[in-house]
Amino acid sequence: MTTCVFVQFRCTPGQTYKVADAIYDREVVSELYSTSGEYDLIAKVYIPEGEDVGHYLSERLFDIPGIVRTLTTMTFKAF
Repeated sequence: MTTCVFVQFRCTPGQTYKVADAIYDREVVSELYSTSGEYDLIAKVYIPEGEDVGHYLSERLFDIPGIVRTLTTMTFKAF
């Protein structure tokens, strides 16, 4: 069973498209959207069973240049 999380990304000004391309190229997220407001992007990520969420995201996404801040939201049940 996988765990679904949503990750929001705040990017360095002018770098959002480069960050989005880099995220997409890593083939980790199932969906990726640009957003308005405090964060620039939001991604839907399925964490494989047995993986630690923090380590999984850190090792696969959070080292991308141009990411200033992230916010990860855990999910519990889909309706």
